[in-house]
Amino acid sequence: MQPKPFVKYVLLSLVIRRRSIAFRKIILGVFFCLPLWVHAGGAVVGQEAPAVRLPELSGGGDVTLESLRGKVVYLDFWASWCGPCRVSFPILEALASELGPDGFEVLAINVDEVKSDAQEFLSDVPVSYLVVRDAEGVSPQAYGILGMPTGYLIDREGVVREIHQGFRKSDGDQLRAEIVKLLGE
Repeated sequence: MQPKPFVKYVLLSLVIRRRSIAFRKIILGVFFCLPLWVHAGGAVVGQEAPAVRLPELSGGGDVTLESLRGKVVYLDFWASWCGPCRVSFPILEALASELGPDGFEVLAINVDEVKSDAQEFLSDVPVSYLVVRDAEGVSPQAYGILGMPTGYLIDREGVVREIHQGFRKSDGDQLRAEIVKLLGE
C-alpha cells in the first residue's frame, strides 16, 4: 500500500529537515547576501581605476584622477577618526616629496561628513599633496572601500596595480619599492 501524497510530503520534509538544516542556512545566506554581491564592485587590480572628480578640501576647484594620467598615483582614502591615517600621512608626504619629481603623486580623498574634522586633522598632520573631499561617499562606494585607510597604487595609464588596506609604519618601505618599480616602467 502506497502512502497518500500528503503523508509522503510530510515524511519527505521531515527527512529533508533533519539532514539539511545546514544546507538551508547556506541557501538562506545566499538569498539574503545576493543583493550585496550584486552591488559589490569596486576597483580591481589590473583594471582601470574608477573615475574621480572631487573638490579640493582647501576650497580650490575640482580635481580629477584623469588629470593625473601619466603619473603614478597613490589614491588614499582617509578619515579624521582613523588612527592608521595619522601614521600614513607623514610617510606619504615623504614619498611625495622624494618621488614627486619623477612623476609620483598622492591624491588623498577625505570621507568625513564634517569638513572641519578633516581640516583639524590636517592642521595636526599637514601635507603638501592634493587633498579632496567626498562627504557623500560616492568615490568610496565606487572603489568598494571596506576600511580606512585604503590606498590604490595606480600606474601611468590609470590601471590599479596594488591595493593597500590599513597602514603600519613598516608599510612605507614596501610601498616605496612598489612606486619606484612603477616609475621605472
